[in-house]
Order: sequence, then C-alpha cells, then structure tokens
Amino acid sequence: MHRFWIIVGYLFAVALLSAMVWSYGYRQALTQLSEKAEADLALASDGLSSQLQVYQELAVLMSDHPALKQLDNPADKFAARELLLEVADKTAAIDVIYADRDGQVLAAAHDVVQGNVKGQPAFERAMHGALGSSHGVLSGIGNRIFSYAAPAFGPDGQVIGSVMIIADIEDVERTWRGSTEAVFFIDRSGLVFISNRSELLFWQRFDGQVGITPPYAEAGSFASSRIGPHEIWSIGWGPYLPVRALHLTRDLPVIGMTGEVLMDIAPARRLAALQAAAVAAIFLAFGALLFLATERRRTLADANAVLESRVAQRTRALTAANVALRREVAERQEAEAALKRAQADLVQAGKLNALGQMSAGISHELNQPLMAIQQFADNGAAFLTRGKSEKATENLGRISEMAARMARIIKNLRAFARNESEPMGKVDLVQVIRTAVELTEPRLHADGVTLDWHPNTEPVYAWGGEVRLVQVFVNLINNAADAMSNQEERLIRIAIDNGERLAVTVRDIGPGIEEPEKLFEPFYTTKAVGSSEGMGLGLSISYGLVQSFGGNIRGTNASSGAIFTVELEYFKEDKAA
Repeated sequence: MHRFWIIVGYLFAVALLSAMVWSYGYRQALTQLSEKAEADLALASDGLSSQLQVYQELAVLMSDHPALKQLDNPADKFAARELLLEVADKTAAIDVIYADRDGQVLAAAHDVVQGNVKGQPAFERAMHGALGSSHGVLSGIGNRIFSYAAPAFGPDGQVIGSVMIIADIEDVERTWRGSTEAVFFIDRSGLVFISNRSELLFWQRFDGQVGITPPYAEAGSFASSRIGPHEIWSIGWGPYLPVRALHLTRDLPVIGMTGEVLMDIAPARRLAALQAAAVAAIFLAFGALLFLATERRRTLADANAVLESRVAQRTRALTAANVALRREVAERQEAEAALKRAQADLVQAGKLNALGQMSAGISHELNQPLMAIQQFADNGAAFLTRGKSEKATENLGRISEMAARMARIIKNLRAFARNESEPMGKVDLVQVIRTAVELTEPRLHADGVTLDWHPNTEPVYAWGGEVRLVQVFVNLINNAADAMSNQEERLIRIAIDNGERLAVTVRDIGPGIEEPEKLFEPFYTTKAVGSSEGMGLGLSISYGLVQSFGGNIRGTNASSGAIFTVELEYFKEDKAA
C-alpha cells in the first residue's frame, strides 16, 4: 500500500510539472508569435502606407504641372486629358482629375466622378489650401477607393483648383494579399475598409466593442482573453480564419486607419504540448527506471555475495591466465626477433649466392688487371734502365688505371656483401643500376650476354636503400642470364621510366615465365633439383626488399622473353624528414 501511494504521488508531481512546462512553453511561443505577427503587420502597414504615399506625392507634383494652368481652348483641354490619361495608366490609378474651385472637372483621365467633385472631403480640404484625403466606395462601379487632392495655386497665391488622384484599393491589396495571417485595416468610424481576407470587408466595430461585427449576417462565436501581455481571440468566423488567434494592432495616422492582425496560435499550442509531453515522457521513463532499479536492488543484494565469491575465483583464474599470456608474449617476441634474424640471414644468403654465381667472372676481371699490372711494371723497369722515362711514365699511368678499376670492383663487392641494416633515404637509381651492371658484367661477358643499357644523363632519385636495391637488380640480371643459358642469342635490356610513376624494367629474350602466379614464392625455381645455381630465393628476397621500400615488383611474359618491372617511389624531402 505504501508503494501505491508513492507511485500516485509521483504521477501527480509529473502531471503538475508537465502543466507548468506547458504554461511556460506556451507563453514563450506566444512571445515569438507576437514578434512575428508584429513584424508582418508592420510590413503590411508600411507597404500600404508607402503605396498610398505614392498617390499623395503624385497629386502634389501634378498640381503645379504647366499643362494644367491654361485650359481655355479645346486643344489645351485635349492635351491635359492625354497627360492625365498617361499618368493614370502608368500609376494604375482609377482616375486623375483636375477641377476648378467650384468642383467642375476641367480635365480627367476617365471622369469616374461624372464631371463634378464638389462635396468630396478630399476636394473640400484642398480648397482650403491643404492636402486632402478620403476613402469610400465609388458610386456606379462599386470599387473601394482612396482619394488624394492637392490644391493648385494661381499667380496671386490663391487656390484656383485641385488635382485629385483616385486609387483602387484592390490594386493596392494585391501586393500583400498572399500573406498567411489575416490582416485588416479599420478606419476612424470603425469600418473594416482594407483586408487580405475578403470576408472581413465592411465589418464594423462599434464604440466600446472589442471584436468586429459583420454588416448583414449574424456574427459567429467570439471571446477575448489575455495571457500575460498577449490578447487572444477565440472566433468562429469561417474556415479561412483561425479558431484561436493572437490579436495585435498598429496605429497608422498617415492614412487615418488602424492596422490589425490575427495570428493563428495553434502552432504555439502544439509546441507547448510537445514540450510538456517530452518532459512527462522523460520523468515517467526516469520513474520507471527508478522503480525497476529499486526492485532489482534487492535481487542484486542477494546475488552480491555469490558474485563476490565468483569474482575471487575468476581473479585467481585471470592471474594465472595473465602469467601464461605474458609468457606467450615473451615467446612471440623471441620468435619475431628470430624471424627477423632469419630474414636478414636469408637476404645475406641471397647476396652470397649471387656472389657465388658471379665469382668466376669477378676472378677473371681481377686476374686480367693483375697480369696487366705485372707486365706494365716489368716494361716500366726496362724503360727506366734504358733511360726512356716518358715510356716508363706511360706504363705507370696504365698501372694506376688498372689499380683504380680493381679498387672499384672490390668496393662494389664489399658494399654488396656487407651484412648490416641500411637506413632508408635518397638513392640515385642510375648509380644503383650502374653498380649492379658492374657487378654482373664479368658473368654476362663470360656467358656471352649482350646488355642494352643506356644510363640517364641526370640522376633519378628514389626512396630506398642503396645496397638492397643493388641486390634486387643483381638478382634480376642474374635470373635473366640464367633464363637464356640454353640458347644462342642472349640479350638483356634495362630501362628507367621516370614518368608519373618511377619504374625500372629488366627484359630478356628467353623462354618466358612458366608459372607467373608462383614467381615470387620462396624456393620456387625452374632450375634442376640439386642445381648449384640457386634455391629459388632470389626473386622472393627481391620482392620483400622492394615491398619494404613502399614499391612493387611484378613479372610478365612478353612476345619473346620475360619483363620484370620494379616500381619505386620518388624521393621527397618531406618524407625524409
């Protein structure tokens, strides 16, 4: 029972809070609607005043027009009528009239007043030397009109006549009739004379009355109330007018009327209801969750003891698992280090294998200079004995050239065979290929392989490691030579494409690639089993090296032979940094 009253009290508090939120939200929304309605009413009022002001200023300007000063003969009257007709057409006025002091029309665009304007309020005021204005319904055609009359003065300063402009109110209304809010203008007699709702025209407001009354039929339901500073009308005046509306007024002394607007407050009520419903839903959901939490608390208290014992057991199990995991991590780190060492050893083995294949040619390349040095040395000694110092100097120069050649070959071999990690950086690709060619040249010469290689005149800088790139191209050149070992004609072409993507192609004219999909797999080789020419690691090592530079290597078959393409990244300063 105690729990029941708690729930009832909570629901009552939620309902009270929702009502307060609805009231506050409703007032806030009414304030916003009031600002919008006030702006719309000001816009309509200013538009109406400015349009009528045009006709007022037109009457003043036309009152001094020279064509209206002399109307003594038919020609002058005809010219004046043509002028007034042109002004009426351009300004959309119903009529433009010039009348004398007696109200007799002397010239008119259409003469809708039938020849005399005497008795018109606007005209009578103009006869007293002031600008006159009036409104009403034009007899005969029934149009609602607004008239302005400006006095015309003679040379002696006396009023001799008046120019009257008659404007059509319906034409003025067209510019703001499409607005969604109901806007109407009431004159000083309480008559609704201008409106964007035709059903409200000629409704009347009597002295002391809040609303307005239709001229002939019975008025629908009407009630007025105030919510804070806002006046609310509850009306039943037709399907095109709001049932509940915010009512605002604006005085227009320039045209002698009061502008009023009816803004539908249904959106404000919906917004307030939505806010109240959202607050109620949030608090009801919170109450439901609180109720469920309270109910579950008892169950959780009972399960807490069991949970604590299970947590202790699980903690012990996790501790044991953590020890095992650390052991496994250490083993994996050791395995990873061993794998890296194995990979480095594999790369070094690939270098040594390539050196082994090139050893005979390199030995020949070193023996030739050695023999030449011995011969030039003997010749130089003989020339010195005979006193031919110039010949001896020439032999010494040749000995220096042979020694430089041997030093270059040994330097390339030492760099190629060095087993150490090399930093990534700026590499001259032309120099890399030149070094690879020098290392493989003895072997190619011994095997009768022709090398088609034309180095670029300018350096081409790539991102990578110089020694490892040399190993890649040594492997590719040796593989190309091996592929052509069983044929008479042997040719290798090397070219650098430094276009959008930096690439080097190594092409042979051998039998091509038997299984391109297995080309870069470790231990894949087309050589005989047990052959001393390799274990199928060269291309696999080359693939890994190029990948480590962020590049790519691929092999394809051409019309004759195979093409290996090595794609590399250009060296960029920001990448090096």
